[in-house]
Order: sequence, then C-alpha cells, then structure tokens
Amino acid sequence: MAKEKTAKLSVLGLGLGAGVAWGIGMVIAGWTSMFGWGNGFVEMMSSIYIGYVPSFLGGVIGGVWGFFDGLFFGIILAFFYNRFRT
Repeated sequence: MAKEKTAKLSVLGLGLGAGVAWGIGMVIAGWTSMFGWGNGFVEMMSSIYIGYVPSFLGGVIGGVWGFFDGLFFGIILAFFYNRFRT
C-alpha cells in the first residue's frame, strides 16, 4: 500500500490565525488586569512586550505585539509542519 502524505497547512493562514488569536488574548489580559485579574501574566509579558501595562492603551500595545508575535510563530510552525509532514 502506498504511503499517503498529509494535507499541507496554509503558512499565511495559520500565521494570521495565530496572530489574531494571540493579539486578542493580549488585549483582553491587559484590559482585565486593570481590575486586578491576571496581573502576574501581564507583568511577565511586559518584560517581553515594551509598553504592555495594565491600561487601555497598554492593552492595545500588547495586542499589536501579540499579533506580530503570533503571526511570526504561526508562520514558523506551519512552515516546519509542511516541511516535515509524512
């Protein structure tokens, strides 16, 4: 029996999907931390994302950072998946 290859992932599609999801998560975490929820997470991520603080603008800044971070790692993940799929 012949070995069939698995389907390829859309590199840009996975990158954009991961970017949007991670960006929205960063916005929500930044905004909810204004009320005391998830402060530890926002403090930890603020050591990576410059300007990410528990405020309205800080949440937006974290969302932008998160989008590009998710986009980059989504693209890398899909690229390597497609490269090593069987």
